[in-house]
Amino acid sequence: MNDNNEKYIDVDSLPVNEDQQVSWENSFQNNNNYVEPKKRKRRGIRVLGKVAGILLLTMIGGVVGSGITYSLMKSNNVVVTKQITSTIPQSFTSSTPDAMSAADAFNKVAPAVVIVSTKSTTSNGFTSGEEEGMGSGFIINEEGYILTNYHVIAGAKEVTVTLSDKTEVSATVVNYDQDRDVAMLKLKEGTKVPAVAELGDSDEVYPGAEVIAIGTPLSKNFAQTLTKGVISGSNRTMDDSGKSVDFIQTDAAINPGNSGGPLVNAKGQVIGINSMKIGSQIGETSVEGIGFAIPINEVKNKIDALSKPILNLGIQIREIDSATAKKYDLVEGIYVSSVDEYSPAEKGGLKIGDIIVKCDGKSAKTFSELKAIKEGKKAGDSMNLEVVRNKKTVDLTVVLEEKAQ
Repeated sequence: MNDNNEKYIDVDSLPVNEDQQVSWENSFQNNNNYVEPKKRKRRGIRVLGKVAGILLLTMIGGVVGSGITYSLMKSNNVVVTKQITSTIPQSFTSSTPDAMSAADAFNKVAPAVVIVSTKSTTSNGFTSGEEEGMGSGFIINEEGYILTNYHVIAGAKEVTVTLSDKTEVSATVVNYDQDRDVAMLKLKEGTKVPAVAELGDSDEVYPGAEVIAIGTPLSKNFAQTLTKGVISGSNRTMDDSGKSVDFIQTDAAINPGNSGGPLVNAKGQVIGINSMKIGSQIGETSVEGIGFAIPINEVKNKIDALSKPILNLGIQIREIDSATAKKYDLVEGIYVSSVDEYSPAEKGGLKIGDIIVKCDGKSAKTFSELKAIKEGKKAGDSMNLEVVRNKKTVDLTVVLEEKAQ
């Protein structure tokens, strides 16, 4: 129960970052037509900023036979995406030291590539059902840890991994970075790991360098599909609601189900995680052969953190920027809109309406700042929070717990 004199505001009136408010999901149909998707409550899928204004960004993955499409324009027209017909080089570059043929690079990495199948519960308010999803991933160590995209496993209640030898094994979601669309899975204890992918250096990529993408597009019938192309751009920065997000651009065909699979260089090393493509047909203008992968170097420094269990704080939050603070006579910080029952936050005394401004003596006025501090913690560690409650400063201590799987 909150104090009667506590100040409350209509949380729904607070502005929310675009990537926290609306997700566009499940819009790829089996007839290969893209239709205007329905709005659903956010399940953690990020919306990139306005890229060229008229394009459809397609997150590769999601429901079986479907992708996740973000419409960056308002249109009632059905948009038909044509099959990408990239020009395939005759051979992998011979100018790269230790260069392999495409076949050799595939044979080196493919045994470590897996199919990630998910099951989640959906509801339209009247009935509920089960939704199946599929994407790709790759094993990164002998302990059975697997990298994939966050949007592949977002909202999943059950995760099953199909290894390269077609063995199906249950897996758990260890941790994820929703902002960067990366997730870490772990195979069931005792599972024999068939192979481990070698991670390369994405800083060494350059336009024209030849690459292959490996994954499972559309269905399991196309498992271990190889597509070949070149690096089209090495530092494609996109604006994600004020955040700069870097990608590797390639013309190697990336299709629904490829999400989370590896982008591989001529040395047989993983240099990126296949994530999305742009596909559009607007009037007489068509866009083909533009795919994106998350640079592997951006993931390498997160592997240790991603390999640790998710630490549960137990709150839902909204950021309050300077304009909002001024409008509502509040302070800048992280507004607590919900506190889970029996959570570390509740046990530590956090209440709805609190505004977090500091953590462990450091500024924590944005989700990114709070997240950076939390990533350095482990279960049982404390977070010393400074919050503003009814215009008064309150100091609280929250003890982190592992999130139940």
